[in-house]
Amino acid sequence: MRHNFSWKLIDSIARAGSIRQAAEALSITSTALNRRLLSLEEELGVLIFERLPRGVRPTAAGELLIHHARTQLSDMERVISQIDDLSGERRGHVAIACSQALLPHFMPEQIALYRAEHPRVTFSVLLRDRGDIEQALIDYTADIALVFEPSSPTFFQTLVMVSQPICVVMDANHPLTAKKTVRLRDCLDYPIGLPLASYGVRHLIEIAQLGCSFKLNPVIESDSFEFLRNYPTTEHLLTFQIPIGLPAPGAMKSDALCYLPINVRDVPEGLLCLGKLRGRALPIAAAKFAEQVGRALSERFAKAER
Repeated sequence: MRHNFSWKLIDSIARAGSIRQAAEALSITSTALNRRLLSLEEELGVLIFERLPRGVRPTAAGELLIHHARTQLSDMERVISQIDDLSGERRGHVAIACSQALLPHFMPEQIALYRAEHPRVTFSVLLRDRGDIEQALIDYTADIALVFEPSSPTFFQTLVMVSQPICVVMDANHPLTAKKTVRLRDCLDYPIGLPLASYGVRHLIEIAQLGCSFKLNPVIESDSFEFLRNYPTTEHLLTFQIPIGLPAPGAMKSDALCYLPINVRDVPEGLLCLGKLRGRALPIAAAKFAEQVGRALSERFAKAER
């Protein structure tokens, strides 16, 4: 346990990038934390952090030690959760990194369902776009991740993968609501709102337009799906989202909005992936929550082929 305390100090300093800020997070004095760090560096015979005018930066040796520290802390958390399971009492913490679409409906529903059975488990939910998800797993900020259209993942181990069509979100009185599916060309006659290029929905639309003779020119762009989802109530603007980020049909803001899928001949379905860091053994609470989420995704949406 003594070593675990040292690993926690190193991890805290690395995350804060400052001895003073890490000391505040750990509720100790910066002098005491710095003294402990100097003692560790003396014991190892190397500098763990390079002192800068403002904050600290890990050395090459420090990067290795930080990774080791995080691995040790994760392993201890997993062992403690296994001990708790022996007594039938599950505790622990689950850290989730996820795409924005998971935040309004799916993630609150799944966490509430899990905590109804295991009220002593705590959660942190971190918004990460498709380019940052993998790093959250690598630095142990997150145990599991849910991401739409992950960007070239190298260390991301997929647990469950389901299909998600791109849907057009519009005002309930919009002329396009008469259709069963929407063609991309149908959208040209109306103002368009799009998420930024870093998001999976925009990524798929941009790819689809490479083979088209036309291009959707947004009048509004935003990094907030909530803003884009609600804006069509103010004018006949069209925006785009995936089903998991939308309420059930008939439950959209007093029926002021509706959504329809884009024809897959124009924009193919994307992939929503549940995963973890490749090779990492998850703590019991995180592993069980991942199993629950995986079942919910598989039951609700079509599984995608690998």
